[in-house]
Amino acid sequence: MVIIMVGERGSNVKRELTIADVEHIWLEYDRQNDILYINFGYDVEDADESFLTENDIVVRIKNGKVVSLTVFDFSKRVGIEQY
Repeated sequence: MVIIMVGERGSNVKRELTIADVEHIWLEYDRQNDILYINFGYDVEDADESFLTENDIVVRIKNGKVVSLTVFDFSKRVGIEQY
């Protein structure tokens, strides 16, 4: 089990969340928009809830567990130049 702490944008409250399925992680990268999608599980899950963190990452939750993360401006965050 993997637990992460995240804060919602505009709030000082931190939430402790569990990753849904760390055994089956898959990534998609949208080069045109510089967005990295990190999915936990076999397929894209419909979320019960989603929120934007203070670091501009969208966290999607289903049944109290994180099913995906969406990382905006990925190449800037990791110091890679886009061509």
